[in-house]
Amino acid sequence: MQVVQLSDPHIDYRFPQKAAAFARAVAHVNTMPALPDAVILTGDCTEHARPEEYALFRELLGALRVPAFLVPGNHDDRAALLDLFPPPPGHLPGFMQYAAEDFPLRLIGLDTHRPGHGGGELDVTRLDWLEARLREAPGRPTLLFMHHPPVRTGLDVMDGMDLRGREALCDLLLEHPQVLRVAAGHLHMSLTARFAHTTVMTCPGTDATLHPDLQRPAQLVVQRQPPMCLLHHWTPETGLNSFTQVIAPAPWHPLFDGERWHDFDRPNGAHAAH
Repeated sequence: MQVVQLSDPHIDYRFPQKAAAFARAVAHVNTMPALPDAVILTGDCTEHARPEEYALFRELLGALRVPAFLVPGNHDDRAALLDLFPPPPGHLPGFMQYAAEDFPLRLIGLDTHRPGHGGGELDVTRLDWLEARLREAPGRPTLLFMHHPPVRTGLDVMDGMDLRGREALCDLLLEHPQVLRVAAGHLHMSLTARFAHTTVMTCPGTDATLHPDLQRPAQLVVQRQPPMCLLHHWTPETGLNSFTQVIAPAPWHPLFDGERWHDFDRPNGAHAAH
């Protein structure tokens, strides 16, 4: 099973380039040599949660050729997302928190939205729901996806918008080894960290990837780099592997065709010995 993770499109009526960047991300998914089974989108779908922004976001997302599963970010409006993208049966009432059960890899979306705040929250209600879902399927490999990562980054600005309840989440996951990955957004950066028994990965934005200057943690000094997405690939033999992909208008190149290697640097992909 393959799952593409997109994050933080921040569709903004003032900046049409953000919508154009999200359209390129959708096109990137649609033109992959093997279509993924699903896309997860880890929040901040729009910048201001305006109706016109959500209308454009929904239109652009509608071009995807595979199912998409969303969770809200701190820039989102939970009620608007629930209305536009009703979650599947069994979701936590009043929250965009649910399990997608129709795949070999179980996908559980966690709603970390905390209205009026940049940071997120997993309270007792949301954690109890998660515990019940994990207990009912202890043998199913599971990927959790959410907006706010449950780890500290070392960047003061981002850590000021972190996740309440991360300690309780850590304690909960220690009891559930079937959770193979926690996929988050929010940072607009690529971060990999240990959490409980598993790994947290954050997905860069569809508009750009930010590379931080960790020598100045009290400031948020960044270098703007190309947009990226994550590709989570699961098989019973390999478990869950996660790849980082640049979202760019570059062709797919047959480096190895099953019988021989090809070289990027030779004309017409001529054979290169390895």
